[in-house]
Amino acid sequence: MTLADLKKLSIKQQYRIHFRLHNGMECIVTEHGIATVPELKSVPDFNLETELTSAREFLLEPAQAPIGKDSPRPRTVGRADLAAMTDGPAAGHDDHDDE
Repeated sequence: MTLADLKKLSIKQQYRIHFRLHNGMECIVTEHGIATVPELKSVPDFNLETELTSAREFLLEPAQAPIGKDSPRPRTVGRADLAAMTDGPAAGHDDHDDE
């Protein structure tokens, strides 16, 4: 799972995807596919792609505010669950067997 996979998922599913960095900061991939680190005040000494490889827990926050009891709510998922979401149809991959 790469940062590009998270960006695609966030756009298609309209999620904000949060994960923690080693230094305690948080990265948020917006529903527009933009990765931001809100607490960042200067040039970072880290690489988001590298930080993503060690992230184990992710918060999926719907971009739209919940309306009613059946609306999607923020939820925490593990790395394996999120990886499965990026590998599925939501990530836009074709599972055609053209052999």
